[in-house]
Amino acid sequence: MSTLKKTALTHVKEYAIVTFGILLYVLGWSIFLVPNNLVGGGVTGISAIIQYATHGVIKIGYSYFVLNAGLIIAALFVLGWGFGGKTVYAIVLASIGLNVFQSVISPDFIQAIALDNGKLMSTIMGGIMVGIGIGLTITVGGSTGGTDIIALMVNKYRNVSPGRMILWMDVVVILSSMLVPSYTASGAPVPFVDKITTVVYGFILIIVNSTVLDLVVSGSRQSVQLFILSKKYNVIADAITTELHRGVTVLEGKGWYTREETGVLMVLTRKADLNIMLRYIKAIDPQAFLSVSSVTGVYGKGFDKIKSAAKKGGK
Repeated sequence: MSTLKKTALTHVKEYAIVTFGILLYVLGWSIFLVPNNLVGGGVTGISAIIQYATHGVIKIGYSYFVLNAGLIIAALFVLGWGFGGKTVYAIVLASIGLNVFQSVISPDFIQAIALDNGKLMSTIMGGIMVGIGIGLTITVGGSTGGTDIIALMVNKYRNVSPGRMILWMDVVVILSSMLVPSYTASGAPVPFVDKITTVVYGFILIIVNSTVLDLVVSGSRQSVQLFILSKKYNVIADAITTELHRGVTVLEGKGWYTREETGVLMVLTRKADLNIMLRYIKAIDPQAFLSVSSVTGVYGKGFDKIKSAAKKGGK
């Protein structure tokens, strides 16, 4: 029963993180990017181009949902049903939000926080919010769709940065905006010179977006190594393996000052789980001596997998 509860709580936590990430993602577009007629990358960028070209008749949310349908089907086969469930939820939520928030957010608020501060500041703020939103969603195994899905499918088999992949795919989308007629919210056509400026802002946007995305994703995957010296090392080891479900290696040690034989515990865990592990250890032995250090990479069960290129010709 306890395992079932933990699993249920884990799912609730993951979907809560996805919801918060999508909220940031949608607000970044609705407040900072769309009011300034800015273009980003991926499916959302294509959807923005469609909205600008149709005088707002086809809003971002509609085309965003339709364009993602095929990619979702591909992701179900490549990344599994767990990924697909969170991604479908994220895409439906984002599709609704991209349409609804454009209507409910006060124009005066947008004018004060985005338009009055200029396109450059709006590009930076929008890029930060979108990057954090995508990053949070990816950390729990979901995606906001579009090029994110493509990046994650490739990242499953190659050691390629998701942010860098999305960056290059987004460049193509932004450049294509110069070939499509664009209109402001008032119906005025956007001059070609302004479209060139929009492309430049678009490049700034995807650089900010991909940088923030990589910071969020890599930060959630950082691992630490602990060395634990305690007379109650066997009790601590049992607690870590049974309660925290982390592996423990017991090394033979000897205190040179006391000349006493003792066990030294070596543990590798995610940085996000460090605080709760420290509380467990200190609750068992307040006098325990601990050493914590960051590690650049941990590969194996429970951590990252070593990805290698597929062998050609089945060899």
